[in-house]
This record gives sequence, C-alpha cells and structure tokens, in this order.
Amino acid sequence: MKKGIHPEYREVIFQDLQTDFKFMTKSTMTSKETIKWEDGNEYPLIKVEVTSDSHPFYTGKKIFVDTAGRVEKFNRRYKKK
Repeated sequence: MKKGIHPEYREVIFQDLQTDFKFMTKSTMTSKETIKWEDGNEYPLIKVEVTSDSHPFYTGKKIFVDTAGRVEKFNRRYKKK
C-alpha cells in the first residue's frame, strides 16, 4: 500500500440534528467543530440530518425532512403550465 495517499481514519462523533442523538464511530470525514465525549476526550463533530434514531424505517414514524428546499425546487421546475 502506498503511504501518504489515504485519508486519516479516526474516531468521530455523529449528531442527529432532529433528535440530538450522538454516537461515536470511525470515519475519514473531517470537521472544524469538536465535542467533548463521555470519556473526556474531544472528537470531531459531524452533524447529519438523518440517522437510525430518526429514520422512518427504524422508528416506524413518518416524518418529512426538507431542509434544502428540494420539494419546492422540484415543484417550481415541473409544475404544470
């Protein structure tokens, strides 16, 4: 394997923005934000809109997530004239 071409694989914290659920895992993602975890160490914080804690498949609840305005953009583009 070549050295110096692979991203750093490290522990990060993912935060679900809907439920404020946080979990630690390993990833190559980076972030300027950090958070102090239960073990007292600081880790990069990655904020995501949907995780297993808020996804309808895992929770059995129907929710609608549209933070980027995709539905409005679709309706404007393809509305009947």
